[in-house]
Amino acid sequence: MEFKHYSVMLRETIEQLKIQPDGIYVDGTLGGGGHAFEVCKRLSDKGRFYGIDQDEAAIEAAGRRLAEFGDRVTIIRSNYCRMGEELKNRGVEQADGILLDLGVSSYQLDEAERGFTYREDVPLDMRMDQRQEKTARDIVNGYSETELYRVIRDYGEDKFAKNIARHIVRAREEKPVETTGELTEIIKAAIPMKVRMQKGHPAKQTFQAIRIELNQELEVLKDSLEGMADMLRPGGRLCIITFHSLEDRIVKNAFRTFENPCTCPSHFPVCVCGKVSKGHVVTRKPILPSEQELEENSRSKSAKLRVFERE
Repeated sequence: MEFKHYSVMLRETIEQLKIQPDGIYVDGTLGGGGHAFEVCKRLSDKGRFYGIDQDEAAIEAAGRRLAEFGDRVTIIRSNYCRMGEELKNRGVEQADGILLDLGVSSYQLDEAERGFTYREDVPLDMRMDQRQEKTARDIVNGYSETELYRVIRDYGEDKFAKNIARHIVRAREEKPVETTGELTEIIKAAIPMKVRMQKGHPAKQTFQAIRIELNQELEVLKDSLEGMADMLRPGGRLCIITFHSLEDRIVKNAFRTFENPCTCPSHFPVCVCGKVSKGHVVTRKPILPSEQELEENSRSKSAKLRVFERE
C-alpha cells in the first residue's frame, strides 16, 4: 500500500517556518515527506534538511519523494526524542527551524495490518516503530485493571474508562484479546447503547489511549521540547501541529515556560532565580485549519499549530 499522509496545515506551517534558503531545517515526524518537500523546494544548494521518522514505510516513501533534492536531504530512522544526538552525530549543532506533525499518518490508519484501526478485525499492534517488541496486545492482556483504567481515563479521556477496563479484564479471563475486532466488541459492550448512538465510534478514545501508552507519545513530547528549543538559532522557529488536547496542553505550557521561565514569587520586586527567556510565543492562540482544508481532509479537524521563536 502506498504511504499516504495529508500534510495538515501545509501552507500555514511553511509560512510560519520563515524558511531561509541557506538554512538548516529538521522535520522530526517526516511521514511521507509532504511538509519536507515544500521546505526543500525553498532551500538553496547550501541549505540542508534533516528528516526523522521511526516508521520504516515512512522512511522509504519520503526517500523516494525527496530524492530529487540530492545531498541537501538526510533521512534518519529514529525517534525525534533523539534529535539532538542524531544531528550532533552528523555535525549539526543548531537549526533554523524544526517541525513536528504529531498526527498518525493515513497509511498507519488505513493499512489494517498495522493494527491501529477499530474498523477492521486484525491483530492488535499499534507500533509506530515495528522494531519495538511490545505491542498493543501486550497492554490489553498484560496491564492490570487499575493500569488499564488509568490509561483509558488519562489518554482517552473516556468517562466510561473504568467500565471499559473492567470489561477487558473479564473478557481476557476467558481467552486473550488478540484482535482489534475483539477489542472493539468488548468496548461496545462497556458503553451504554444510548451513548453509542449519540457520539462517534465507541472504540476511538480507547484505541487512542492504548496507542499513546504503547508508543509513549506524551512522555516523548514532554521530554523533547526544551532540547528542540535550545537547538534553534536566534530567529529560528519551532512549529508543532497537535491533534488532541493532551498534546496541545503540553506544547502550550512548554512554550509559555520557554518565554517566561521565572519561578520567583509574584511579590518579588526583581527576578532572583536567574532563569532567562529562550524567546517568545508567536501564536497566542493556535492556528487552525482553513475551511477548505477541513472539506478536503476531515482528519484535520482537531489540528492546532503552535509556534515558538528563539531569541
